[in-house]
Amino acid sequence: MESTVEESGRHTVVLTVEVPPEEFARDLDRAYRRISQQVKIPGFRKGHVPRRIIDAQIGRDTVMQEFIEDSIPQYYTKAVREHELAPIADPEISLEKTDEGQALVFSATVEVRPRLQLDDWREVVMGVEPPDPAVTDEDVDQFVDRLRDRFSEVETVGHPAHRGDYVLADIRASVHGEELADLTLTDHLYEVGAGSIVPELDEELVNSSAGQILKFNATLPERFGERAGQEVTFQVLVKEVKAKRLPAADDEFAKMASEFDTMEELRADLREKLADAKAAEARGVYRDRLLEALVDHVDVDLPDRLVDHETEHRVEEATRRAERAGLTLDQVLASQDWDELRFRSDARAHAVRAIKQDLILEAVARQEDLTVSPEEIAQAVAELAQALGRDPKEVARSIERSGQVTALAGDIIRTKALDLLVETAGGTPSEAPAEGQPEGTEEPTDPTPSDHGAKE
Repeated sequence: MESTVEESGRHTVVLTVEVPPEEFARDLDRAYRRISQQVKIPGFRKGHVPRRIIDAQIGRDTVMQEFIEDSIPQYYTKAVREHELAPIADPEISLEKTDEGQALVFSATVEVRPRLQLDDWREVVMGVEPPDPAVTDEDVDQFVDRLRDRFSEVETVGHPAHRGDYVLADIRASVHGEELADLTLTDHLYEVGAGSIVPELDEELVNSSAGQILKFNATLPERFGERAGQEVTFQVLVKEVKAKRLPAADDEFAKMASEFDTMEELRADLREKLADAKAAEARGVYRDRLLEALVDHVDVDLPDRLVDHETEHRVEEATRRAERAGLTLDQVLASQDWDELRFRSDARAHAVRAIKQDLILEAVARQEDLTVSPEEIAQAVAELAQALGRDPKEVARSIERSGQVTALAGDIIRTKALDLLVETAGGTPSEAPAEGQPEGTEEPTDPTPSDHGAKE
């Protein structure tokens, strides 16, 4: 099979494919046999209807349609792989020569992903400054304070409530005198400034004192679902004002909060763990800086269809995350003072950045002849199976059936390219994340001791 490709417009190519006569005849004959198995024609058994009878009774156009649906996609896919194209939409197929005994010729017009050429990528990444992963005394102090906060207690105080303080209160909510059971709370310990009910409650509680009665109206926000927008009357009796009392950062605290006997030992352990966490975070930041430098360096015109698809994928993912939390996307956006227009604009900007990053990594992989071995595919499948708690063979079959092997290989290739960026810029391949996710940074681990974890 021979094929040629030529550009026909913005991000569009025309793939012309010529199928040898013998291959065309073989596959066309297979289409006749399938139709012969499906039709009932008096005087002939299924599967034994001659081609001339099928042409006369069913029509050659029907046979050609069967052939087109079955064989053309296979020819097309083979040609796409031969020219290393990445289609982003279904092709428009045009049959040009279909005479039996001769070569079949057809053309496929299709929109494809852009391909970058980055001959100077090494110079770009070599100029990127790595972040400083040094751990300071202030960093250690902050984590000590976090640990102290875990062991803090609340105690009654005599001063008015400030943000961050707590009030013990009876809260009554009603609409036209009818009490709302789910918003009426007795002896409720509420953190001032938490914003977990309505913003007006926090505003009223600031500078309030024990024994004070607060009355105000508030409109319920979006997260209240069907009640959103409803005006509610609140009456709050402040019974006590409480504040956190943190334990002193001394040796006694070290013994209580960890396996160490002194604060000096505890701080040394925190510094070591924090150094590991900051190093991991720094690697993620460095990786992002390298990719961002290359994104800023290249100028690529992206197909609208490609950006639209990636944007919708991100919106759908956000919708699914909201649903898993028992919310709608609109409710999540409202809680963050966002609207759909702003969210979609942000999702589109991230989609453009992610696509450019992928194109850059793919370009580096091509130019450096990076490949994926069957062993690497098998290892990736095994890791995926372990994460899902499923049998590797079952996962492998599922990936093969769904045609996701190419996508999996692409992920591995981009990971290798990302490793190469980091290595070239001064790191080592092992410092790059294993999954090859260009966006975001690695989540730093919490270096606070876990052997004797504090309780809230």
